[in-house]
Amino acid sequence: MEFLGYRRNDGTFGVRNHILVVSSVSCADGVVEAVGRSLPEVMTVTGAFGCGYDRVGFRVVTGLINNPNVGAVLAIGLGCESLKSEVLAGSARNKPAEALVVQRDGGSTATTAKSVAIATRFLEELRKQEREPAPVSELVVGLECGGSDAFSGMTANPAVGIAADCYVGEGATVILGETTEMIGTAHILKRRGASPEMGEKIEQLVNGQERRVREVLGERAGMVIAPGNIDGGLSSITEKSLGCITKAGSTPINEVVSYAECPSQRGLVIMDTPGYDIASMSGFAAGGAQLIIFTTGRGSTAGFPAVPVVKVASNSPMYHKMPGDMDINAGSIVDDGRTVDEVGREIFNLSIKVASGQTTCAEINRSAPFGYMRGIMF
Repeated sequence: MEFLGYRRNDGTFGVRNHILVVSSVSCADGVVEAVGRSLPEVMTVTGAFGCGYDRVGFRVVTGLINNPNVGAVLAIGLGCESLKSEVLAGSARNKPAEALVVQRDGGSTATTAKSVAIATRFLEELRKQEREPAPVSELVVGLECGGSDAFSGMTANPAVGIAADCYVGEGATVILGETTEMIGTAHILKRRGASPEMGEKIEQLVNGQERRVREVLGERAGMVIAPGNIDGGLSSITEKSLGCITKAGSTPINEVVSYAECPSQRGLVIMDTPGYDIASMSGFAAGGAQLIIFTTGRGSTAGFPAVPVVKVASNSPMYHKMPGDMDINAGSIVDDGRTVDEVGREIFNLSIKVASGQTTCAEINRSAPFGYMRGIMF
């Protein structure tokens, strides 16, 4: 199968052709936001760092800069921070990138004007690029769930598992994250390792996460789920985890990667991300995912900068209450007698259309929060 994407100089394909305007320090966020107001077509990312920075955050931001969906980059700094905007711009591979510094380039107003001029020039250049056919095997797809309910493990998540199997069958890469939401399922995931060594690595990853949660929460560790999950009918992290891992379908797990690390293997991969949805999606995007499929039972509205997010509702009442936020209703498995396989293939087919340019609800709503893992985050 094929989709229509933007070919990059390194041979990868983007499903979008965004200009990313990013700050190197939170003090420059005002300028970045002003550019976004002047040019709604650009994608802005703010709030990354203070005067100092951490290696994980740096890996996330530079990974996002190098995501195939980003066609050009403008980094804006204040000037006296540790991480310079020139360093962020210099991290961009095989794409146009420039840097501005507020203290050097005339202050906020002048830097905003210069930024708008650069971004406008980038827009004109990117508009000349056309989509071209690419094999589905070039896609990296992240699997996310948030605001889960008791239906998630019966409808939306197993349907996404069918879509995941379809992607793997086409030679694509699929990333399962949220290690916290694998607690209690290490014995299941271990059996799916592509080799005995991989199975051991998966078991160590999940059990290690469980130990850290118990060290922090003690006897409350089994309840490390959100209040909305409980209101939606889930009773424990293990119950939630049993539903969460069904998003990964049935194929062998070929690799385990660190947070925000690019997979080196195709097929099904586990990334060690937190259960916090926004930070988890940041890991996927930094790891090269051009597309994210996100299931929700309570009704999460979150998308992500530069990466389209397909939202799958687990139940029909929520889907009908939030029609402008949900792309697919997996609740039809319960209400309309559709099969998990039918809805899974609908998710797969729609996501291919999204990869070829169809907009998602989150994109239309400009819902694109950004955050990354800091310390212990469940």
